[in-house]
Amino acid sequence: MAEPEQDVSPPAEAGEEEVEGAEVVEEEVVGGSRVRKRGIYLLPNLFTTASLFSGFYAIVAASNSDFAMASVAIFVSMVLDGLDGRVARLTNTQSRFGEEYDSLADMVAFGVAPGLVAFFWVLNDLDKLGWVVTFIYVAGSALRLARFNTQIGSVDKRYFVGLPSPSAAAVVAGMVWCLHGLEQSWWLEVLAVVLVAGAGTLMVSNVLYYSGKDLDLKGRVPFAAILLVVLAFAVVAIEPPVILFLAFLGYTLSGPAFWLWRRLRRRKSASQG
Repeated sequence: MAEPEQDVSPPAEAGEEEVEGAEVVEEEVVGGSRVRKRGIYLLPNLFTTASLFSGFYAIVAASNSDFAMASVAIFVSMVLDGLDGRVARLTNTQSRFGEEYDSLADMVAFGVAPGLVAFFWVLNDLDKLGWVVTFIYVAGSALRLARFNTQIGSVDKRYFVGLPSPSAAAVVAGMVWCLHGLEQSWWLEVLAVVLVAGAGTLMVSNVLYYSGKDLDLKGRVPFAAILLVVLAFAVVAIEPPVILFLAFLGYTLSGPAFWLWRRLRRRKSASQG
């Protein structure tokens, strides 16, 4: 991919204004010196834009009571969100603009979209409680993304602090995808309140979640590993809504379970000492 246009002109003198217009200008270190580059990298931002569009489509579909397509759109956003960063690293096209754009797209796809999908499904029948629960989720997602951006490079990469927003979105979308065909009843409303508010709370908690970033995907693995991957795809294909919902629900519960296990082990060690 072609490099953005470089601008090696000297900085403007004091008091001299330079109008950049609508162009994006970033500084990068090249050969030990700072170089100003104009423009953005197209390829990774295409994936980010597609993720943003998919999240927006989920909102539109849910407003038209097409909850199955709305849920699928959120899962599509998850796939695209996982690709944009990897594509940027593989092609060496990381940029500050891409990081900021990705965060804003995540806020729509994994914050606003899942909250509104759940709201249009059953939470809007609960009057004030419904929109308060929805706001808890949306605000939790915004705070989670802001905290994540400020903690990059300062926390153990093996763990996420708080439930990742894509996983929270998957729990909410999976619930709606599995249960949208049922007649609305009190237990559906209770389940939606617990999961939506719970996911929003876990996103801003200090509960640790395994990130998987310490796995070496480039190294050699036993042949049986590819068989497990094939088996996983086969299991998901049997009943995608149920399997995906249960998988991400299990991941969501793994954080509090791990926290409780560590607390009990610490208490047991203290009593023995």
